[in-house]
Amino acid sequence: METYTPPTPPRRTTRLTRRGRTALIATGAVVAAAAVAVPLMSTEDVKEPAALVVPEGWRSGQVYEAVDKALALPAGTTRKSLGKAKLKLPTDASGNPEGYLFPATYPIDKKSTPEALLTYMVESANKRFSGGAVTAGAERNAMNVYQTVTVASIVQAEAATKADMGKVARVVYNRLDRGMPLQMDSTINYALNRSTLRTSRNDTKLDSPYNTYSRMGLPPTPITNPGEEAMRAAVAPAQGDWLYFVTVKPGDTRFTANYEEHQKNVAEFNRVTQSASPSAG
Repeated sequence: METYTPPTPPRRTTRLTRRGRTALIATGAVVAAAAVAVPLMSTEDVKEPAALVVPEGWRSGQVYEAVDKALALPAGTTRKSLGKAKLKLPTDASGNPEGYLFPATYPIDKKSTPEALLTYMVESANKRFSGGAVTAGAERNAMNVYQTVTVASIVQAEAATKADMGKVARVVYNRLDRGMPLQMDSTINYALNRSTLRTSRNDTKLDSPYNTYSRMGLPPTPITNPGEEAMRAAVAPAQGDWLYFVTVKPGDTRFTANYEEHQKNVAEFNRVTQSASPSAG
């Protein structure tokens, strides 16, 4: 599908082209965060414990599937265990742990359960997403902590590199401050449970609270489980006036506040991706 570009550039209808970090997530290529010490295993007769790796940027559905496989459980078991886990989530989450299944390496053994693993993931997130620095940063950005985690989840999905995270976070806040829709392709990908670098015109008409082309403000929940770098960027974004960005090619993400300049960058992105497409198929 071709990247959708509006015919005219009024501020409230311009779109933000992005490069999908989720393409890496789908292949498991994202590096996991630092390991978290989780007391889930017995030391009796265990020499080399197995481990569950939750990469930065995985969605909750991916985590559930990974837990099922790691514990050799029937598909869907972990998802069904959410009610029994009694997770300590923010009130705004309404029981949905998306954003709070902290990316890390979790030791497991034959006594491990989905409930225990999910509990420690959420506890790990709460430890890292709470505290004075996070709370103060959220307040500076006119957010609560849950909203800041939501911003971090978008940053995790949208930023091509860790170096870009602070700028992507700033774009999010700048657009919110100006009353502009976020127009993030990653939120539509989340609604459609897919990973793609392309967003079509029809996609932008999707009837979903996660469609940030047609809905103002943040999506109702986080869209990934962000790591500490993304959360740090959401708490303390880079300083700049950027409103648009596009990763033209790996290592070349261009941020700008000028719509015409952005359109030129999008055109170059389209040329690069078209020339890189296989000649057949």
